Amino acid sequence: MSKFNQYLFVGFEHITQADGVDHVLFVMALIAIYSFSDLKKIFYLVTAFTVGHSITLALVTLKIFSISSEIIEFLIPATIMATCIGNYLHKERRQTPFSKKEFSLSKQLRYFTALFFGLIHGIAFSSQLALESDILIPLLSFNIGLEIGQLLIVLGLIIINVIMIGMLRMKTRDWNMLLTGATGSAALIMLIERWPF
Repeated sequence: MSKFNQYLFVGFEHITQADGVDHVLFVMALIAIYSFSDLKKIFYLVTAFTVGHSITLALVTLKIFSISSEIIEFLIPATIMATCIGNYLHKERRQTPFSKKEFSLSKQLRYFTALFFGLIHGIAFSSQLALESDILIPLLSFNIGLEIGQLLIVLGLIIINVIMIGMLRMKTRDWNMLLTGATGSAALIMLIERWPF
């Protein structure tokens, strides 16, 4: 197996196996309030998260930046909880000339939050990447593997969303809040288990 394929598999396995459950939960929380018709918003949010974790994955792997793994392991469920709280505070606004600017700022803040939280998640991803004399290929292929896994997770969530709302006729708001609640509950357990102080 080539080095590229080796790290591609490591990246994919990390986010799709038990070790990556916290990152899966974050993606769930991130897109929980959106439906199939919001694919463009989902794409932008996931891209912002990807950009964020790609930056810190590279910085930590290259030893340009470092932070205690214990703190990061605690901060990750904190990002999930914060996103879930944001979901509960989120309200669909009817577009009027007076609300348009406010709505736009709200969306921009959510994209920025996804980017910022991605920075935290990228530090945790870096623990899976072995340091070698030439890390360019491992870094690139590992990140691609992560993204393939992440996209499959997003696709799976969209399919479940379509089933629950489109086929089983569950109210969109009810399903979104149920998904957010389940995700937030799992994050709360992680916060308690990983309390570092």
